[in-house]
Amino acid sequence: MKRVTWAEAKNVLAVRLDNIGDVLMTTPAMRALKESLPGRRVTLLTSPGAAQLAPFLGDVDQVMAFAAPWMKATGDGPTMDGAMIVQLASKGFDAAVIFTVYSQNPLPAAYLTYLAGIPLRLAHCRENPYRLLTDWVPEPEPAKGVRHEVRRQLDLAIAAGARTADDRLSFTLPQRERERIWRTLVSLGIDRERPLVVAHPGASAASRRYPADMFARALDLLARDTGCHLVLTGGAHEAALVDAVRASLTAPAHSLAGCLDLGGLGALIEAADVLVSNNTGPVHIAAALGTPVVDLYALTNPQHTPWKVRCRVLFHDVPCKYCYKSVCQSGHHECLRNVAPETVAEAARQLLDGRGTPFPELPGGAVPEARAMIRPAIVE
Repeated sequence: MKRVTWAEAKNVLAVRLDNIGDVLMTTPAMRALKESLPGRRVTLLTSPGAAQLAPFLGDVDQVMAFAAPWMKATGDGPTMDGAMIVQLASKGFDAAVIFTVYSQNPLPAAYLTYLAGIPLRLAHCRENPYRLLTDWVPEPEPAKGVRHEVRRQLDLAIAAGARTADDRLSFTLPQRERERIWRTLVSLGIDRERPLVVAHPGASAASRRYPADMFARALDLLARDTGCHLVLTGGAHEAALVDAVRASLTAPAHSLAGCLDLGGLGALIEAADVLVSNNTGPVHIAAALGTPVVDLYALTNPQHTPWKVRCRVLFHDVPCKYCYKSVCQSGHHECLRNVAPETVAEAARQLLDGRGTPFPELPGGAVPEARAMIRPAIVE
């Protein structure tokens, strides 16, 4: 039987087992896979949390959820690896592209796709994968520079012969979601006469959260100077944090914490004139929808700044930057704590005035030019 080539692969599995923001930063690469062969079908295998994106991914034909036991996004608990192997095998995939950050090992996912009998398997990899990958890109990061996450995944798609002229993030929002959120906003007394600022004070990692009292102070200053409406967002598990920020405000503010599904959150962010947020999923939703964003960017890594949207990325440079930790190991949290609320408010004012850049810079940060070449796996 003739072996299928990448140019002939009609049924492709894209593996990205991370969180919502990570999947959004992979949407340009998945668009490249989709556009590069007429009639190609792209299926995304992702975490249960990120699988919520399914209705909003226009370049993906199907989304499959898998609680991979080796991934941080999944957490602890039993998984059904055998059932997933059978399910993948039944789909008749021609190829699998495994998308990871450079600190992740692609080989568990490669083994999953190998056992499912997927003929072509591609990933970045630090070591010779032997039969687990048929094609691999030797991992260049961080030794040869660090790329933005979007650029990294686009480069992997290029290794599979896939390109796109549109490298923006994608979040396809149905009109009904827009209409639904405006009914909610009207019910809260919010009109279009004053700017709407949406604030997201939470983040999955403690190291990426701007202090709640400072967040409140920044929003108070912004409301005082602009007269904006303030709406706070967060998941149900973040309601206490949102309530703490709201209780510290002197300006009126509404909380929709725990009240919105992903479509509602996307519609609210699209309706906003500015999003003020820690570096987490809503930042990338804003980038996909074109909403300017003030990103309170803890220097845990340099790869995840807002992509191609007007923004201000705020941080304080520290010697311990790019620690990749969920909790500040130094205990001082200075990369965020040393960003003054006045600076946050001024950044939001600048965005409301039409200023800001789509290409923020970080100290010693991302190197978009970093590239690597595909090579076949060697079986010795």
